[in-house]
Amino acid sequence: MSASPANVAAAGRRLRNQSITGAGRRKPADVVASSGAVQAQEYEPAKWGLGLRMEDGATDAQIERAFELGEILRTHVMRPTWHFVTPDDIRWLLELTAPRVHQRMAPYDRQLELDTKTMVRGTAVIERALRDKQHLTRSELADRLRDSKLAITGMRLAHLALYAELEAVICSGPRRGKQSTYALLGERAPGARRLRRDEALFELSRRYFGSHGPATIRDFVWWSGLTTGDAKRGLEMARALREDVGGRTYWSIDLPRRGRRRDSLAHLLPIYDEYLIAYRDREVVPHGPGIVSSTSSAPVTFQHAAVIAGQVAGTWRIVKAAKGVSIAVTPLRRLTERERREIASAAARYERFREVPVDLSIDS
Repeated sequence: MSASPANVAAAGRRLRNQSITGAGRRKPADVVASSGAVQAQEYEPAKWGLGLRMEDGATDAQIERAFELGEILRTHVMRPTWHFVTPDDIRWLLELTAPRVHQRMAPYDRQLELDTKTMVRGTAVIERALRDKQHLTRSELADRLRDSKLAITGMRLAHLALYAELEAVICSGPRRGKQSTYALLGERAPGARRLRRDEALFELSRRYFGSHGPATIRDFVWWSGLTTGDAKRGLEMARALREDVGGRTYWSIDLPRRGRRRDSLAHLLPIYDEYLIAYRDREVVPHGPGIVSSTSSAPVTFQHAAVIAGQVAGTWRIVKAAKGVSIAVTPLRRLTERERREIASAAARYERFREVPVDLSIDS
């Protein structure tokens, strides 16, 4: 079924507001700050998600360098899942969203026999271990905990680390090869702002509806993990613009856009990209269980998505090759010759981003 003209128009505005089309951002931190937070559950694909929203010429190495320097950080801040955030925003975001995440995690923590006393004690051990810019991997933190007579490993350690992140004690440190490390938040973001709750709610609402609009209240509740009451309050303070499309109410905020305009037709979006994952209502861009690739029964949400004219038109996967990488696209419908050329153009952009040869194949 083809999308309605109103939904196609709304999807086009989302692409522009997210800087996928329109003017790209200059730096990785600019992309992250414009949204407030960017989902980064899988680190490597998430970097490509930032690159897509930057000016042409952005590279994986550029984003990796920004992460190493702490210009962008990675932590659990909403829902909960990993997100990129900026050092300036990390503290007020956590103060706004962490209480709700703690509520969601409480039943799972109890199942793992992680009571508050254990969490606080374990967090204190981790804090001591990371002092003076000692960036440690999760397994190294397990060793420090064991030395302090705390046998916390595996899933229990993952939950303890998440608790310490929500308490604004730790966040991401520089990568050590392919391994992630933790660092003290106070050392990685010494100048992090703090805002009163209403100020924080206004700021997050303004950024979400400015970068993701048009979107519904349910979308914002899903994305932020906040309550419906919080979402309505944020909309009121941000003075978002209301519009009705197909019987549903959407909100948006018009923010100034700068830079050279680009209007690519096709985009190769990474798994968990904000364009797909940041919305609860999916009439504008359907991608639920009813839309799957021919090679997998998983919804497109949980795969790399090939998007054409704002709509999901297929999936794609990366296969390592002897030299560079191979991209295999599986369309969900028959593609026109122009669409196939546009996908080839999107693959060429990915090649420039990765700075390695890319071989493209499109299933027939």
